[in-house]
Amino acid sequence: MTAPNELRLLPWSGPDGKSCYLSTDGRGGYMSRLADNIEAVQLCSAAELLEQAHGILDEQDATLEDKQRLAKELTEALRNVLRVATSRGHLLAVSEQREPAY
Repeated sequence: MTAPNELRLLPWSGPDGKSCYLSTDGRGGYMSRLADNIEAVQLCSAAELLEQAHGILDEQDATLEDKQRLAKELTEALRNVLRVATSRGHLLAVSEQREPAY
């Protein structure tokens, strides 16, 4: 089991909206692989949404409702991307702490 400061932030939140963490000895377990796959889907979805956003914002006939829906979807995508970045940044910091200094 990992130390509390080495918990992995998972790419989803609990039913009450709080962050979920995984305590594991390695990255090869089922939950770690599931989290990796979900992170990849979230990043891909955010990239696709960004492309759609360019089209909607450039479109002269885009309605206020279209732009509000876009803002909501972009907000959710940004939340997911920030969670992935936070998780991966923490994992990098932990792995750097484990590597011996030369």
